Amino acid sequence: MALAGRAALRWGARLPSPGPAAAPLCRQAWLPAACGRPYSSRGKEEIDMSMYPVESIRNFSIIAHVDHGKSTLADRLLEITGTISKTDRNKQVLDKLQVERERGITVKAQSASLFYNHEGINYLLNLIDTPGHVDFSYEVSRSLSACQGVILVVDANEGIQAQTVANFYLAFEAQLSIIPVINKIDLKNADPERVEKQIEKLFDIPTDECIRISAKQGTNVEKVLQKVIEKIPPPQCIAADPLKALVFDSTFDHYRGVIANIALFGGEIAKGQKIVSAHTKKRYEVHEVGILTPNEQPTHKLYAGQVGYLIAGMKEVTEAQIGDTLFLYKQPVEPLPGFKSAKPMVFAGMYPIDQTEYNNLKSALERLTLNDSSVTVHRDSSLALGAGWRLGFLGLLHMEVFNQRLEQEYNMSVILTAPTVPYKAVLSSAKLIKEYGKDQITIISPAQFPDKLSVSEYLEPTVLGTIVTPPEYIGKIITLCQDRRAVQKDLLYIDENRVMLKYLFPLNEIVVDFYDALKSLSSGYASFDYEDAGYQSADLIKMDILLNGNPVEELATIIHNDKAYAAGKLLCERLKETIPRQLFEIAIQAAIGKKIIARETLKPYRKNVVAKCYGGDITRRMKLLRRQAEGKRLMRKIGNVEVPRDAFIRVLKRETDK
Repeated sequence: MALAGRAALRWGARLPSPGPAAAPLCRQAWLPAACGRPYSSRGKEEIDMSMYPVESIRNFSIIAHVDHGKSTLADRLLEITGTISKTDRNKQVLDKLQVERERGITVKAQSASLFYNHEGINYLLNLIDTPGHVDFSYEVSRSLSACQGVILVVDANEGIQAQTVANFYLAFEAQLSIIPVINKIDLKNADPERVEKQIEKLFDIPTDECIRISAKQGTNVEKVLQKVIEKIPPPQCIAADPLKALVFDSTFDHYRGVIANIALFGGEIAKGQKIVSAHTKKRYEVHEVGILTPNEQPTHKLYAGQVGYLIAGMKEVTEAQIGDTLFLYKQPVEPLPGFKSAKPMVFAGMYPIDQTEYNNLKSALERLTLNDSSVTVHRDSSLALGAGWRLGFLGLLHMEVFNQRLEQEYNMSVILTAPTVPYKAVLSSAKLIKEYGKDQITIISPAQFPDKLSVSEYLEPTVLGTIVTPPEYIGKIITLCQDRRAVQKDLLYIDENRVMLKYLFPLNEIVVDFYDALKSLSSGYASFDYEDAGYQSADLIKMDILLNGNPVEELATIIHNDKAYAAGKLLCERLKETIPRQLFEIAIQAAIGKKIIARETLKPYRKNVVAKCYGGDITRRMKLLRRQAEGKRLMRKIGNVEVPRDAFIRVLKRETDK
């Protein structure tokens, strides 16, 4: 009885008392209550977006070279318009990723809607903060498709640099209004007059159109907003048209599925409407629409010309394609042209450290590629490393950031092999042309490299590189470029402190460590940017690595003939350090076809067989040594060299110690 009483007491303590003083129970996450999920956009006050017709909307991006103050300017614009409260902690508010905070660079383009009153009229300004590094230029070009104008930020101290030129031409080709802004005028060595002359000489923009600001201190930032309203035109769209929305970015939420960032080119969208994707032809019901301020702010509706987000119960990662067009059910429209697909510049193999993690890594890759659509993914497998993928990236920094995001956001540790570039081969063999169905094939791994007898020529990818540097470093930089097989195309003095060099580079020569070498040669002053320049004929060969005469497929590489000897020697030396010694001798060789170009010998473990000979005839010692040598020779014939997994990882990983 006492036992039953204690049990009743215990259960009674768990149940809420029915009295009015009882604490309210927390509702389930899907009910609209204050104790729901902390990151849910529910419970926030909804804004009426019908107050902002197309004429009072301005969509613009901030573009600049790395570290010229884009994100700081975005912070001040958010503060001036009252979007965020003014505190000392507002540093790179739009840089939300951990990797962006750690590296101090913008990786993802982020959008925010600002409300601003100018001359008694309320304006809706949609701002997109873009990355500045060359590896993320795809993010910039995608962001510009949702804009009608740009703010081009130039550092008053550094002046025009390589990515400034590249971003200007991206905006110029898209026929956008350009507002030049000279930032960091508060610095001791700032020289805004020199920068204004550079802008006039290179971009043909009059000096009186440049706005001098200090984004850090907030000087003249209000003028930038006024110029945006005066100079940038409203979006060209009609509210009476049927709904036509472009998906220009998307992220994955574990609770709400895919959150799509959309720009409306016609019509309106509201909660409860049925919409259809032009890409997948699937039908969805809209659960929530809103704007980003920069956090999610739900609204009743979104109207033509506005930029916002949409949640429509898309549970699969593949359902939200960037560049897709959304329209109302039974009101089909002509799909928007979307985006030119990103062209991968660098390929690398990615494998799970443990094969049991394969499915988890597959899921993480799918979700991360939804947010970063410029990465291409192909299934791949290796005898040494197991099942994995061959990923295409826009550059080396892009590859490093992607790997870091996998670790930080999805807790995935992976093996990333040395980066390679896509080559092409023009086939001459009729049999191979029939097999592939075309006379030109793309080679992204050495296993696909065709034999020289069946190929008329090999092609390698090239890039047009732009280097902006102070004139005192020109000699060293020209020598570096010539070492990398580059061809000079142009040399222009922007002013007495800046020179612009243009070179045609083979992509393979700049993909690993060119940027680091350039920075160290120029004491960090030179800047580098490149764009795709097609393919050119090249003397390419496949270099095999042999262990005791047996080729190791995973270590084969495609390389230019001039660089083969040095690369083969380096690889053999690294293998000698990583392969464990055996009881027999191991010959590590680099070979091109039948020709051996480099060799290292790994000596065997050897027992001292003459230790028991104390004096006596020399023939006795020679007999014992001969017998041992014969045994080792026999062992070498039947022994297999197994390269351990960790040795593969150390050799295949990018050579950071070069």
